[in-house]
Amino acid sequence: MRIAGAEQAHLAAAVQLAAAAVRARLASPALVPEAAIILGTGLGALGRAIQVEAQVEYADIPGFPLSTVESHAGRLLVGTLGGRRVMAMQGRFHKYEGYSLQQVTFPVRVLYALGARTLIVSNACGGMREDWLAGDLMLIGDHINMIGDNPLVGPNDDALGPRFPDMSEAYDAALRASARAVATEQGITLREGVYVAVAGPNLETRAEYRMLRSLGADVVGMSTVPEVIVARHAGMRVLGLSIITDLCIPETLEPASLEKILAVAVQAEPNLTTLVRCVVERLVPS
Repeated sequence: MRIAGAEQAHLAAAVQLAAAAVRARLASPALVPEAAIILGTGLGALGRAIQVEAQVEYADIPGFPLSTVESHAGRLLVGTLGGRRVMAMQGRFHKYEGYSLQQVTFPVRVLYALGARTLIVSNACGGMREDWLAGDLMLIGDHINMIGDNPLVGPNDDALGPRFPDMSEAYDAALRASARAVATEQGITLREGVYVAVAGPNLETRAEYRMLRSLGADVVGMSTVPEVIVARHAGMRVLGLSIITDLCIPETLEPASLEKILAVAVQAEPNLTTLVRCVVERLVPS
């Protein structure tokens, strides 16, 4: 069964149907994840660090879109990381694939229905700071939505969250402090800044990079923000981490390619994996 229409992604009944389908494929249907993780472009190593007990193909979950980007596998992993129960999306969805933002964020609602109260989102992004390097990790302190749409547009189901959710602390302060502490202990360079989301799929022009920098953004990508909005709508705690895979400095801009982006992501993955695993180990009940 497929849930048709963007507005259906806001219905609690559709969410519960999808959650029930996931539980039916678990050895222990009562399993409650302590954290949910969304793996971004080229970040497969983090998925491999999970001790997987079950995996559910997106095609088997009612209402889930299907990944069309080659570096997104399209399955939900269930298992343990750092001794904690987790569910991880191996592959996410984007507006540029033709999906509505309600469809893009539907899995976040399902993860919440399955019991996750903490969401860790990762992504690959372009860095717009001259003093940062490709391969650096960035802790997301805040974001700017430049996609031109919002996943909460349309009728609001009060069972899922309030009509006007507060976004004054989109990224949880305690989780960010934990990430900083881990980075210091592990000797990992961890930048901190503002992520701006754009619709894509093309990369930006020099003039657009200048504009985004003037708005206060440090990195740019094509994901994450819609998922964070929906997570906060549901009351989840959120930690956001980015791998800077290419430099987007207008004055020295060079052509980028998916191959180059993925290569940098692979090099940075061990640090991201260590960071996420250690943060998950230290999770305290929300």
